[in-house]
Amino acid sequence: MVEKNFVNVFILGGGFMLIFTSFQTLGNIEQTIIDSIKKDLPSFTGDGYTSLAIIYAALSLSNWVTPSVLSAIGPRLAMTIGAITYCLFMASFFLPHVALLYGCSVVLGAGAALIWTGQGMYLSQCSNSQTISRNSGVFWAMLQLSMFFGNLLVFFTFQGKTHIDERTRNVVFSVLIAVAIIGLVMLACLRHPATDRDAPVEVTSPVRPKEAFLNAVRLFRTKRMLLLCITFVYTGLSLSFFSGVYGSSIGFTNAIGTSAKQFVGLNGVFIGVGEVLGGVAFGLLGTKLTARYGRDPVVIVGGVLHLASYFLIYLNLPNAAPFGNTDAVSYIQPPSAVAAMACSFLLGLGDACFNTQCYSMLGGVFKNEPAEAFSIFKFTQSVAAAASFVYSSYCGLHAQLIILVVLGILGTISFCLVEFAVKKERPALERDYEK
Repeated sequence: MVEKNFVNVFILGGGFMLIFTSFQTLGNIEQTIIDSIKKDLPSFTGDGYTSLAIIYAALSLSNWVTPSVLSAIGPRLAMTIGAITYCLFMASFFLPHVALLYGCSVVLGAGAALIWTGQGMYLSQCSNSQTISRNSGVFWAMLQLSMFFGNLLVFFTFQGKTHIDERTRNVVFSVLIAVAIIGLVMLACLRHPATDRDAPVEVTSPVRPKEAFLNAVRLFRTKRMLLLCITFVYTGLSLSFFSGVYGSSIGFTNAIGTSAKQFVGLNGVFIGVGEVLGGVAFGLLGTKLTARYGRDPVVIVGGVLHLASYFLIYLNLPNAAPFGNTDAVSYIQPPSAVAAMACSFLLGLGDACFNTQCYSMLGGVFKNEPAEAFSIFKFTQSVAAAASFVYSSYCGLHAQLIILVVLGILGTISFCLVEFAVKKERPALERDYEK
């Protein structure tokens, strides 16, 4: 039973790896791509940050509906439908039009709510208290492999280019869509989670859509979940920063040199290296350590890594970097590409610390209501990400870093408070397992 479920987790991770190889790569270069489209097509007035803000706003609102939808169609079909919306969004870039871009952003936001809540519920169904940390680590490491392949494609295709022409854009879009379709097929082939003969297939008994919604509202109002929401808000802010703002800031900093646009792709690769190493170290190799000492040490490490990266970014990149090409410099003159890539690695490693432990917390502590717990996680994270992309169009880089520092400290503290409470209430059986 355990081995069959591990295969399920592996297929789940593979499908997400391929889909997000496409989407995360596109999100990383979207503002840079749109800036080039505007030069070729002056009538196009779309904005990458606005598109990403719409995606996360739609995702946040849709998360309140997804528990009801999953209670009706189940997590596997929900993830398949969600994957289709990712393919549609990427295809919209072949026909640059503001209404099409923003309309597909709304559709993608709704689809993202389905795919992520479905993923959380399915992962929980394939896990128990002994395997949830391992399975979360496997999934997270496989998911973050997506940062390598697409961004390496960008690194080589954008080589020596200060303007991304239409032919280059279409080659990148075609490859990304083809990869996403393969991921869609993998998710469509997922099997039912294996269970004991005497246990039902679903972890929780089926509930009516209205009950699922009310359960989500009730869970959201609990003290434990409200504290975790501070951590979720921070993960959303950091996600939007390193997936959309930081890469663009590197590409817009002319003082880095003629290879600045290339480093947008290389930035994604180094984030991916950090994410995968973090997933392996804290999800797989660290399973016994987290079982014995808890999740809070890992989150504290992640918080420290992020604070260090924010300080180095402050020294390295100019305040005006998020807004467009700039000749300005910061304290390190000229800006260091090596320091920029080091920050990318630290951002990825720190993000893995937070997310592997959030998944472990939700899949273990809230196992009896996984759809509701993961929908609240994605709702809170998405609201924060949407807000971040909105203020990214107006706030300079340094103001954004201050916001991240404050929320990073608060998010680390709030997670630790919940983990301390969980340790006190841990059942005797689980304590025996840790020994």
